This record gives sequence, structure tokens and C-alpha cells, in this order.
Amino acid sequence: MSVDFTVAIPTYNGENRLPRVLERLQECFIYTTRSHNKIEDLCWEIIIVDNNSTDGTAKLIQEYQANWHHHVPLRYYFEPEQGLAFARQRAVKEAKGEFVGFLDDDNLPKPNWVSEAYKFGKQHPACGAYASQIHGLFEVEPSEHLKQIIFYLAITERGYEPLLYEPRKKGFPPGAGLVVRRQLWNNYVPNRLFLVGRVGSSMLAGEDAEALLYIHRAGWEIWYNPAMEIEHIIPSWRLERSYLISLMRGIGLSRYHLRMLLLESWQRPFAFFIYLPNDLRKLTLYFLRHHTVIESDVVAACEMERLLATFMSPFYLGKIQIKRFLRI
Repeated sequence: MSVDFTVAIPTYNGENRLPRVLERLQECFIYTTRSHNKIEDLCWEIIIVDNNSTDGTAKLIQEYQANWHHHVPLRYYFEPEQGLAFARQRAVKEAKGEFVGFLDDDNLPKPNWVSEAYKFGKQHPACGAYASQIHGLFEVEPSEHLKQIIFYLAITERGYEPLLYEPRKKGFPPGAGLVVRRQLWNNYVPNRLFLVGRVGSSMLAGEDAEALLYIHRAGWEIWYNPAMEIEHIIPSWRLERSYLISLMRGIGLSRYHLRMLLLESWQRPFAFFIYLPNDLRKLTLYFLRHHTVIESDVVAACEMERLLATFMSPFYLGKIQIKRFLRI
């Protein structure tokens, strides 16, 4: 029997987080098998990609598999190369579904998430990838002031009507809760992305956007589907100043590479001389306006860090490229 939909969960040391995700997916199984919710006898699967964990993740999944009595297969794979990009690539390689829906190990889908994800894909044949509505499930409620930048924590609340993403204006959605057509990913997304995800102390981000840019450049649409709802667990330490500044630094440092992918090859050499002075202008103006509050205002400090990292991005990424070239 062919598989319609694959739920892919990359995880790193997710022993304590995965049980809640798997419990929610069991609720999805109950929802999709109820007679009044059936969608063409939807056939789906779950795969866990263990991205070089050092805790008891493998043992946990073995225990779940031994007691798994659902018709939805639960499969496990170990991906030794560290980085979310490698884990997602392995997930697509092993997936059997026409559609692959990514959940992080701290994402809790609503019971109808799988059915709504599959239905949207079938109803929108020009859509190459589509994103979920993501709500924050906070251990500690953030202040109203901090909510200005809370969307950087992979929270996507853009209303209750589907929206088409325009990357030059609004960028791309996060990879959490993202659904892609497996064949398109295999056709257009490189086996090795330049941005590989946060590894160790590096918070370099952008691997989600890089993959989506390749699909978008091939002529496929990227959508937001609010009917697919998930909750993103946000522990208190992710609201701390040090983490948020590190996060913004990673976002800014990836900016130049993503900008270049939006351009034609002949435009890229000229773009450097356009972006660099413009980024310096923005950085300087922001510093002049907010330098007195940067130490006391975490939002101002985060924005300053993002602008500084964006300005430094071409030099930082160029250094990475040189290092990778010398290793070849």
C-alpha cells in the first residue's frame, strides 16, 4: 500500500520531549480513523531521525515500537552528521509519503494536524510547501514588550485564512510544522545545504529558508495553512537575554547567503556593493537612536545584534566557504 503522508521528527537528545509529541500523534491517529473524519483512507507513517543524540532517545523509541499497536508505522533512523539540515535530509530520504510533514521534538500537533495537512496539499497542486499556524506554549509568559520579537522563536500566527508567502517581502516560514512534497524536495533541494543548522555553540540559522528557496526558485508556491495548528513548547531559558541575542546573531549571519539565493547569478556580484552600505546605514541609525537603552532593553539589544550580524554576514560566510574549500 502506498503511503500518503509522512510525519518526520528530527531530534537531538529528545528523550524527555518526544513522549509528549508521540502522545499527540496517537491522538492524530484516532482522529484520522474516525469514520466522519476519514480522508480517502489516509495512509501515513511516523519516522524519528535521531541526530547523533547522546541520551536515551534510541532506547525510548525502541520501547515505543515494542508497544506500538497502531496501524501507523513508527520507524527510527540514526543520522550521525550533526545539524538539523542533515536530519531533515535523512528524513526525506527515508520517507515513503507523497507529503512529508516536519515536527520538531518540542512541537505538539492538534489532533487534526495530519488530516488537515494532507487535505491542503491535495487541494493546492501548485503548492510546493506549506506552513502551520504555530502557537507558543510558554513555561513562563513573556512580557508584552518581549512579544515584539517572539515570532523569532518559530511562532507563526498570521490569522485564520491561508496566505501565499512572498519571500522578497515577508521571507519564509520556519521548518517546524512545515509540509513539503517529497518529490519536489528530492528534485530541487541539494543533498548538502550551505546552512546546516545550529550545531554546538553556533546559532547560525536559515537552513529552513534555504531549502524553501530552492523549491520557490523552481516555480512552486509556498503557503501558510492556519488549519494546521501546533503548539511550540518554549522553556523559560529561551526568553533569557543571552539566548535571544545568540539567536538573533545566527539569524543575521545567515542573511547574506539567503539574499544571494533570491537573485540571479549575474546580479550577485553587484548586490554586495548595494547591500553592504545599506546595512551599515541601518546599523548606524539604529545605534544612534537606541544606544542609551541597549544595555537595559533586551528588544533593542536583540535588534542591534541582528543588524550587526547582517552587516557582518558576507564576511563571516565567506570565511566559512574558505574553510570548507580548504578541507576538500
